[in-house]
Amino acid sequence: MELIGSTLTATYARPKTSHFLPAISTMASSYRNTQPALAMNPSANLWRTNSYYKSSSAVPATSSIQRENLDLVRANTMFYPSNRSALTTRYTPDDWYKSNQNNYRESESSRKSAERLRKDTLRLMQDREQLTRRTQENTSKNIGERLNDIIFWRSELSHEIDNMVTEIAALNEVKRRLERALAETEGPLQVSQECLYHREKRMSIDLVHDDVEKDLIKEVSVIKSCQERMRRHLDRAVAQLASNRAAQHELERDMSDKVAAQRIDDRCHHLRNTSDGIGYYRGIDRLDPSLSLPDSWSKFTDDNILHSQSERAASHKLRDEIEILLNTTSNEMWNQFNSVNVAFTNRISETADTKNSLQTHLAKTLQEIFQTEMLIESLKKALRDKECPLKVAQTRLEERTRRPNVELCRDNPHHRLVSEVREIEDTIHKLQERLIEAENTLQTLVKTKVTLEHDLSIKANSLFLDQEKCMSMRKSFPSMPRLVGYT
Repeated sequence: MELIGSTLTATYARPKTSHFLPAISTMASSYRNTQPALAMNPSANLWRTNSYYKSSSAVPATSSIQRENLDLVRANTMFYPSNRSALTTRYTPDDWYKSNQNNYRESESSRKSAERLRKDTLRLMQDREQLTRRTQENTSKNIGERLNDIIFWRSELSHEIDNMVTEIAALNEVKRRLERALAETEGPLQVSQECLYHREKRMSIDLVHDDVEKDLIKEVSVIKSCQERMRRHLDRAVAQLASNRAAQHELERDMSDKVAAQRIDDRCHHLRNTSDGIGYYRGIDRLDPSLSLPDSWSKFTDDNILHSQSERAASHKLRDEIEILLNTTSNEMWNQFNSVNVAFTNRISETADTKNSLQTHLAKTLQEIFQTEMLIESLKKALRDKECPLKVAQTRLEERTRRPNVELCRDNPHHRLVSEVREIEDTIHKLQERLIEAENTLQTLVKTKVTLEHDLSIKANSLFLDQEKCMSMRKSFPSMPRLVGYT
C-alpha cells in the first residue's frame, strides 16, 4: 500500500505459480540493438532470442544511432508476423489483477494480527502486574523465615566455639610435656636419615632398593616404633591439635558467614519498591552463585557442630593416653643398628667385586673395538678397489653407444658389460651393507665401553658413600640411659 502523496511506482511481482511467463524488463536498455550489423542491414536475421534479452558489449557511439536501432526493433516486432511472438512474454491482465488481490489480502491479514496483538498485550500486562505483586510478598515472607533460621544456628555455633577453645588450651599443655620427654630420642633417628640421604646420591643403576636401604628404612621404622607410644602420640597430638583448630576455624568461618548473611538478608527483608539503593543488574537472574540448598545449608552447620564435638571427644581421649605414655625400650633399636652395619659390610664387599669384573670386561671391549676398526678400514679399501672396474665397464658401455647405424646392436659384449656393471654394483652394495653393519657394531661397542666406564665411576661413588660417608657416621650410638630419657 502506498502512502497518500507519495509517487506511485509501478511494481510487478513474479507469480509464485510455475505456469506464468517470466517478467520482461520495461527499461529502455532492454530494447537496445545488441548487434550493430542489424542496424546496418535490415534484411538480415531480425529475430534472435538471445540478443533480445542480453546486453551487447558493442554499443554505438552516438545517441542517434541508438534511437534508430530501437525504432527498428520495435517496428520489426510489431509489424512482422514472424516476430510478434515476443509480445507473449509480457505480463497478462490476469497477472496484474491477481497481484492486486494478493496485496489486498495481505493488508487485511496484517491489520487483524495487529488488533489481536494489542488486546493480548493489555491482558498480559494486567496479569503480570498482579503476579509480580504476589511474588514480591512471598519473597519477603521467605526472607523473614530465613532470618529466624540464621539466628538459631548462630547461637549453636557460639556455644560450640567456646567449648573448643577450652579443649585446645588443655591439649597444648599435654603436647609440650610430651615433646620434652621425646627430645633425647632424636639422635639415632637423625643418623639413619642421614645415611638414607647420602645413599640417595648414588647414581644410575646403583640407585637400587638394596638390603642396606631396606634395613635403613626398617631402622627408621624401628626407632620410631621404639618411641611409638611417645612419638606416635605426639604426632597424634599435633594432628589432633590441627584438627581441633581446623574445626574451630570452620565454626568461626561459618559464624562469620552467618553474621554476613543475616546482615544482608535483613537489609533485603526491609527493601521496598520505594527504597533507596535499588537498581538494575542486567543478567543477574541468569547467574546462580549459590552452592547449597536449604537442606544442605542446615546440614552443613549441623555437620560442623557434630564434627567439632567429635574432635573434642577424640582430643580428651588422647590427653588421657598421653598421661600414661612415658615408658620406652631400646633393645629393638640396638638390634636393628647391628643389622644395618652387617648389611653395609656385605654390600661394600659385593660392590668391590663387581667393580673388578667391570674392569675386566672393559679391557676386552677395548680390544674388540680395535679389531672392528681394522675391519672397517678393510671394507673401505675394498670399496675403493671396486671403483675403477666399475668405471671401466660403464665407460665401455658409454663408448659403444656411439656405434653408427646398424652397428649399434645388442651383441654378446653388450650383454656381458651390462652383467659386469650389475655384478660390480651388487658387490659394492653388499660391501656397503657390511660396512654399515660393521660401523653399527663399532657404535655398539663404543656405547658399551662408555657404559662400562660410567658404571665403574658409579661403583666407585657407591663405595665412597657406603664406606666413607655412612659407616663413619655409625661408629657411635646413644647409650641406654639416654634412650630411655635420662640425662
